[in-house]
Amino acid sequence: MATRHTHEGPPSPFHGLLEPRALLEMGALPWATPLLMTAPRGDGHPVLLLPGFVGDDSTLFALKTFVRSRGYEVETWGFGRNVGFQRKHAMALEQKVRYIHHRTGQKVSLVGWSLGGVFALYAAHQAPECVRSVITLGSPVNVDAEGSATAPLVKALYRLIAHPMGPSAHAMQPRAKPMRRPAPVPMSCLYSLTDGVVPPQEATIEGDPAMHENIRVPGSHMGLGFNAVVLWIVADRLSQPLQAWRPFEPHGPFGYLYRMLTPSSVPS
Repeated sequence: MATRHTHEGPPSPFHGLLEPRALLEMGALPWATPLLMTAPRGDGHPVLLLPGFVGDDSTLFALKTFVRSRGYEVETWGFGRNVGFQRKHAMALEQKVRYIHHRTGQKVSLVGWSLGGVFALYAAHQAPECVRSVITLGSPVNVDAEGSATAPLVKALYRLIAHPMGPSAHAMQPRAKPMRRPAPVPMSCLYSLTDGVVPPQEATIEGDPAMHENIRVPGSHMGLGFNAVVLWIVADRLSQPLQAWRPFEPHGPFGYLYRMLTPSSVPS
């Protein structure tokens, strides 16, 4: 069974202070290009990328460029800045997923960074017949009843921009109730133990190991969309054949690098 990480409480303040290391992850991306070009290519099915909180389509540039290079038809959500789990964006996303499915005749894979992963999970529950798989990057997809344990600064920003009661106000709404269960499609949750924004227990899920998994990655929260290890794993997950999804198993030169950077890490 895929299980949540056992971490308790909010992220370490020390890890929060280290979040600017995302700039190093971004700067290392060109050097990682030879390795990234060995990542699996796909079958050309549509992939929809969803930005994190206060992010917009421009923040998905590296992810979009890389996924497109692997042979997929890539789109971004196109709703401007992500200003919280708002009803209008949730409904618009569901309609967009249905439209892409209708236009292409193929199921859509959803890749959501941070809060974008919450939107991806919502769309998978609302339109499972249109969704092929869900991949989340440091997303708070598993909030406990007592509320979110995300970093205090992020909660304050959410109260300022999205809702005066903070993330819990949206997480506990009726439309969010189905999201307390794993997606009815294959779902891969990528998380980092040194994430300074979303704690591991919220970025991981419990579910059927034949469909759901948690994959530990090295790095910061803000750098997940530029992290070479994350990009390689995203390509590997997207390349899984329709109706023949299998859990992540690092292999080859990348597998050696992955195990070196995430010692004692076992995907679950």
